[in-house]
Amino acid sequence: MTRADIGPRLARAADVLARDMMCIKQGESVLITTDTGADVVGVQATADAAYRLGAKVASIVLAPPVPFQGGLADDYLPDHVKAAAGKCDVWIDLCMPYLAGSRAFDDAMKKGRARYFLGADMGAEEMVRLMGGADLDGMFALGDAFGELIAQSAGKGCRITNAHGTDVSFTMANPEGFALAKATEPGGYFVPGTVMMLPELESVSGSVVTGSMFHEYYTELAEPMTLTIDGRVREIIGGGPENKVMRRALARAGNGEFGYVVHFTCGFHPAARYTGKCFIEDQRVVGYNAIGLGLPFWVPGGGENHPDCVISMQSMWIEDRQILRDGVIVAPAHLATMAEDLRPIYG
Repeated sequence: MTRADIGPRLARAADVLARDMMCIKQGESVLITTDTGADVVGVQATADAAYRLGAKVASIVLAPPVPFQGGLADDYLPDHVKAAAGKCDVWIDLCMPYLAGSRAFDDAMKKGRARYFLGADMGAEEMVRLMGGADLDGMFALGDAFGELIAQSAGKGCRITNAHGTDVSFTMANPEGFALAKATEPGGYFVPGTVMMLPELESVSGSVVTGSMFHEYYTELAEPMTLTIDGRVREIIGGGPENKVMRRALARAGNGEFGYVVHFTCGFHPAARYTGKCFIEDQRVVGYNAIGLGLPFWVPGGGENHPDCVISMQSMWIEDRQILRDGVIVAPAHLATMAEDLRPIYG
């Protein structure tokens, strides 16, 4: 896809984001936060879609991008950004690092007005695929069915492997987090196409081998990195020059220690492509997994910084039942059928 032919597809995808995902209504105040590293074509398309719905739109550009995600961004956010976040009906965040987890975000959520969308590094081409590339209702139906399986599996053992050497086991915890739904009420919302799995923190054991990660920025690795985990992350091996960046990011996230695995995920978006350039899209590729590291938000100091690594084409078992094989959902039967029937939209 070239910039010359992206126009109509982008307009349609932005309409899906504004109208169908964020449920923007005439007269609502819409805030778009972005930064100088963002794709301005995607930002403008998002603003235009909100204008077409009769919304009052303001875009705020952070220059330069904040250096850290979450609570560590607080010292870099101007007062007018914090004020705007608490005074809007819809907040579409296209900053990378994103602003979820910051004090401005927490305050906005406590006020109970804003519907927040974590778009992060989703640009024009990613928006075309992620928001316009599959039936939104079908995506949520599959996400609900997958989420129900995970909720029913709380307390059970789970194992994840892949061909690159990942082999990690854990006990599944009760799910919680951002809503996997249309933004019909205040709260935080994700780009559709992935489901989150929370572990009992001390239960995680094994190795994770990754080729891309988001620590202070999102990047592919010159060589694979292996995280050795026994409750906490115990060692970080390989990764070339990104090893030291990951070490300092994990130390920040874990209050001086490397911390835990906070979440696993499973991508199921049929139109998502792995490019190594967009964290939001790469983790939604079918069978991919964004593994969050550090401390959960309910632990003192938790949630202030949240490094993630991405692994590809995972196989997954819950107890003795295989759920994914090399990235493909194979059980239960109804879930496998829903995934097979969810196809990309072209044109």
